[in-house]
Amino acid sequence: MSCPPADLKKKSDELLFKWWTYLKSPDFEPFVEFAVCLSSFSDFLQNQGLSGLHQLSHQLEHKVLALFDEADQHQMSVDSLNELCTQIESLGVRVTHFIDSNSRPMEQRRETQEAGIASSLDATQRVWFIGNSVSSWRALMTQLTYFGIQAEPHPLQGVPCEAQEPSILLFDTRDLALASACDHIQALRTRFSASKLLVYSQLTDFNSVKVMLRAGCDLCFAASTPQSTILGRIIELCSNEEEPPYRVLVVEDSPTASMSIQRTLKQTGIESFAVANPAEVLNGLRQFQPDLVLMDMYMPDCTGVEATRVIRQHAEFLSTPVVYLSGDGDMALQVDALRLGGDHFLTKPFNPVFLNAVVKSKIERYRALRRSMQNDGLTGLFNHRTIKEKLNAAINEAASSGKQIAVAMIDIDQFKTVNDNYGHPTGDQVIRSLAWLLKQRLRKTDLVGRYGGEEFLVILPGSDFNQAFEILDRIRVDFSRIRHPFEERWFKSTFSAGVSHFPSTRNAEALVNEADQMLYDAKLGGRNCILTRG
Repeated sequence: MSCPPADLKKKSDELLFKWWTYLKSPDFEPFVEFAVCLSSFSDFLQNQGLSGLHQLSHQLEHKVLALFDEADQHQMSVDSLNELCTQIESLGVRVTHFIDSNSRPMEQRRETQEAGIASSLDATQRVWFIGNSVSSWRALMTQLTYFGIQAEPHPLQGVPCEAQEPSILLFDTRDLALASACDHIQALRTRFSASKLLVYSQLTDFNSVKVMLRAGCDLCFAASTPQSTILGRIIELCSNEEEPPYRVLVVEDSPTASMSIQRTLKQTGIESFAVANPAEVLNGLRQFQPDLVLMDMYMPDCTGVEATRVIRQHAEFLSTPVVYLSGDGDMALQVDALRLGGDHFLTKPFNPVFLNAVVKSKIERYRALRRSMQNDGLTGLFNHRTIKEKLNAAINEAASSGKQIAVAMIDIDQFKTVNDNYGHPTGDQVIRSLAWLLKQRLRKTDLVGRYGGEEFLVILPGSDFNQAFEILDRIRVDFSRIRHPFEERWFKSTFSAGVSHFPSTRNAEALVNEADQMLYDAKLGGRNCILTRG
């Protein structure tokens, strides 16, 4: 919830303007413009973590899409129009109330906090644990504080009424019947427009989970879920990492059609680049690095299928989604197009909302697949192969720009003892804790991967020995303070690190070997320290 109120107001005003434009001229084109804007607004709310507002906007979006046929006939019924007006007004009221309550001076929002003007909707990450058994969550609440997340327990009947919204609500429903739990979920969803609402429940059957999600929660945890899993999910939800904009390569020989497609994509925040000649598609792929290709089916001297077959000859583009656009509704043609390397087929003229939905769903799956191939399953960091590739790329970049790089090898001290004394699941949790801390405390430009076992490789572009030591030593101190829970006890762990430097050492393998040697020396020197040659 780091969205400035001004950004939310701007998006809301854009939506209302599109609706007023349609009311003044109730034709199909203005209705399409409103529908596209509404889709963009829903995506914006979701990306900003404004969960309650997103649910309202999503419900409105469903209603709008269901009325496309009526709008196309320019004869939307009075009842449909009034229903839409009511829903849009309700959403606008909630947005305005939320902006007002989160833009006032802090002392007006919560008297127990220090005075001051909030520069964003939520300057800190906070989690509220709500229920009648909050004492059972104290270990988890303690763990969250180590990652900069403030946790507060609140009894079900004592949820503060005048308080800044937290990032996350975790509602423990173990002592409630399903109907009662759903009533409280609906009340919390109405009260909290932005917070992610998580539910912890004994009820895990399909119907129970369905109705709790329908009531307004975002995620259901079974009561058997380990608290370490919940900890990881909360940290993930509180992460401020932003996905780069979706990127689409448009291959279309008609300038008019190309501009129309790019305009549609831009309305929902998708970046695009167009090529008119299919012979330029490989250059476009390499230069623009898109997440997806929108391919016209019929172009001079080349069909979309032929262009896709050429693309699939190159290993780096084998998994890049290709969506065909064609005015030909021939089913046999569409089947052949999909068999020969395509991923989806849209018939012109296309519905712009549907086009954006297809593009986004394909890109989301593509990025998820790419993450699964590049990231380590336990920690979510880059895996061994990927972090080595990133190191080579960073060295090439530094060599061409004349910049320096620090490379660090990190290893958890006496990790075998942790596994022997507390078991491998607890050992995995220690590894995850360090991974989360590294992701949270390193700079956005830094790269980190799990090199193997309890070892991590960190790449710090633009850093010398002193800067690398300062950054890593703060993390070392913070990690040494974490109390890891085991049954009714707690224990602590530490790590050691060795640091090498480019251009003092010139290639990737030598940098890793030098950092590994410095790590070995740090272990011999007593552990829980960082050694460099600087």
